[in-house]
Amino acid sequence: VEETGLKVAQAFRLLMRRCATMMRHFARPFRLRSLSRMASTSSAMEKKKSRIPKKDVVSISETAAERIKNLVERKKQTDSKVVGLRLGVRTRGCNGLSFVMDYQEDGKVGKLDEKVSAHGVDVYVDSKAVFYIVGTEMDWVEDDLRAEFTFENPNAKGTCGCGESFNI
Repeated sequence: VEETGLKVAQAFRLLMRRCATMMRHFARPFRLRSLSRMASTSSAMEKKKSRIPKKDVVSISETAAERIKNLVERKKQTDSKVVGLRLGVRTRGCNGLSFVMDYQEDGKVGKLDEKVSAHGVDVYVDSKAVFYIVGTEMDWVEDDLRAEFTFENPNAKGTCGCGESFNI
């Protein structure tokens, strides 16, 4: 019985060694081929440009751009790191989401944030907010009763009575 167990153990070790050798033999060329194939595909994709021009996430009116330019220039007098305006969305308000704006500092731009340049100003859209505000038109309205940025969001399914918040 011990001899049989010993032979089985030796046979098993031999089988495992052969499997390991075969894996090294077959896996290496496959990996090299797949990597070279991926490299050639990515370089071909880099050369091919899209025929469809990339559309901005947010469209900015001229009056909004003028106001943003004034705000950024005024802030640059006290803080030289400011490079533009940051636009995002937060969960608040009576209807779910509302727009939030802040100054964008140089070096604090996220990797996936969208940069929209229009009429000489830069607006950085938070990567988490892109889904909610894609296609939004940003404007500056100034009349006898109010002076504010307005957002016309085509994705909004509903807004609250005051217009501060929206839902998708």
